[in-house]
Amino acid sequence: MRVILDTNVLMSAIFFGGIPGQVLKAWAGRGYTLVLSPEILDEYRRVGDEMAQRHPERKEALEPVLSLIAMNAVVVGAPPLGKPVSEDLDDDKFLACALVSGAPIIVSGDKDLLRVSG
Repeated sequence: MRVILDTNVLMSAIFFGGIPGQVLKAWAGRGYTLVLSPEILDEYRRVGDEMAQRHPERKEALEPVLSLIAMNAVVVGAPPLGKPVSEDLDDDKFLACALVSGAPIIVSGDKDLLRVSG
């Protein structure tokens, strides 16, 4: 099954573990196929760098995870949606990726994204 991880879920997994950590472990155990676009990967890296500055004790975990994702996820070109869908325009890249890739699931804790994807 193809799944898209919102940035908040991935960053929570890397920096704090918990349920998001279990979601990431499921991908590592080949429980699903992670799908992303170059724009999503760029956001993962940008937000990850910001988080690493606030949580330097977890910084060493960031790059290996992002490298594994870049090498093993399915990366699709996802052109912008024809018109804005989410209140937070940054969320539209996840919806565009889901549409292009046929991924039926976006894992997120973002209320705006959950509202429009559900």
